[in-house]
Amino acid sequence: MLEEWTHRRSQESLGDSLTLKVDQLWIRRDGCEVQIPMKELAIGDCVVVRTGSVIPVDGVVVDGDAMVDQSAMTGESTAIRRTPGLSVYAGTLVEDGELVVRVTAFDSDTRIHRIAAMIDESEGLKAEVQSRAERMADAIVPWSFLLAGGIYFLTGSAVRAVSALLVDYSCAIKLATPLAILAAMREGLKRGVLIKGGRFLEAIASAETFVFDKTGTLTVSTPSVAEVVPFEGYDRDEVLRTAACLEEHFPHSLARAVVRQAELEALSHKEKHSTIEYIAAHGIVSHIGTDRVLLGSAHFVFEDMGIVPSPEQQAIIERKRGERSMLYLAIGDRLAGFLCIEDPLRQDAAETIRRLHDTGVKRVVMLTGDNPHVARAVAGRVGVDETMAQLLPEDKTRLVQQWKQEGGSVVMVGDGINDSPALAAADVSIAMRSGADITQAVADIVLTDNRLTAIADARLLGAKVMQKIRRNYTFIVGANTLLLALGTGGTITPGTAALLHNLVTLGAGAFSLTPLLPSPSTSMEADA
Repeated sequence: MLEEWTHRRSQESLGDSLTLKVDQLWIRRDGCEVQIPMKELAIGDCVVVRTGSVIPVDGVVVDGDAMVDQSAMTGESTAIRRTPGLSVYAGTLVEDGELVVRVTAFDSDTRIHRIAAMIDESEGLKAEVQSRAERMADAIVPWSFLLAGGIYFLTGSAVRAVSALLVDYSCAIKLATPLAILAAMREGLKRGVLIKGGRFLEAIASAETFVFDKTGTLTVSTPSVAEVVPFEGYDRDEVLRTAACLEEHFPHSLARAVVRQAELEALSHKEKHSTIEYIAAHGIVSHIGTDRVLLGSAHFVFEDMGIVPSPEQQAIIERKRGERSMLYLAIGDRLAGFLCIEDPLRQDAAETIRRLHDTGVKRVVMLTGDNPHVARAVAGRVGVDETMAQLLPEDKTRLVQQWKQEGGSVVMVGDGINDSPALAAADVSIAMRSGADITQAVADIVLTDNRLTAIADARLLGAKVMQKIRRNYTFIVGANTLLLALGTGGTITPGTAALLHNLVTLGAGAFSLTPLLPSPSTSMEADA
């Protein structure tokens, strides 16, 4: 009953933070607005959402113009303009304006509900300490019968023999450990950490190496275009418009920055290109007319694709290179220009690294595909121990595997499609909720509110729940050994032994449910 109650409370906590509570909604049919129950909604219906209302479905805007707060879904700190043809997601808020949204998914098929479904999958992923507890509890049972038989054989007392059966270790051991794990997972959920199984709590508690991606992880998921520099033969608007036309097909934070800048400048970027080929962590290849179009990093455009900048262009690039990321656009065999992307740090990035060091993490590494200038600037500000730049996805994966082979658990934190191989290779993978869907699917832990300090919370939860389980073992073994000795020695009756044994079991279960960390509000007050 305690285990079932804890699981139910975990699901309720998840539901409070993610589930949409919408009973009635307005839809547009034949030019008229009608109100219908949510259960009568169908794919293809056009839902009307006005200022102050939560969008209840995933869909595409077919009419209207509004500013939408998408922080619950993408982590973007400012409202984003949504107009016909653009996608919106359930759980986001219309701050100003009105939208008519054609439904593409609702109820359990929306992105926000798919995140909620992760909690149910977590129950089968037990911690090794939980599996050991269950194996130990099962192994003890035959010995209880042997002990009872031995006592009866030696003393001839059925009362003493029964005491050996009424007091054992397996009940409390088998109950207390999974309860402690479930309670820790629920506590993590309240702190914005969705942990997909107890085994990951155990692994993060012992991890010695934490690896962070830079863009969208240590930096915010809403970088912005700081400058657009065209070269001879092209104007600024053309460079930005072409880049946005290519980038609008991809969910990465840099791509969103380019598209958002074109929208802010009211630059229409209707598709003129042919099929797009996206090479993860490299760049984009397409064609406009007969001209090949390239957009990506210096490594991709200059080294992989063979574009050669002129001395004048190279001089401009060198002057602009610094703490900003740069995207280069080439049309045909000529460099058309480049975009400078500002990549602000997350406010809690440095605090997170400091807290991880305080909990005993020996090595914090930042990996990035960005240039070394930007990487060194970011690393110096957040306090990581090592940084490696201009890496491809396979490079990140290789490094994670190498560090695993050197010994100790490795935790990888990332948000982009290009991080997925490295996340899959790590002992524990952590994804931002604002990241790509595939990244969240691969990850063992998801930060539901994109708060980096939740990683340090997860590590503390893991360490403290392991400590609690060890204390429970000591208490269970000590108390039941004493009761077993008193019962088989005839000092207490079997009924008293059974009563005290069950009180010990309930006490261990109740202790397993106690909070591991101060409440978030208490922590904030203490910090203040």
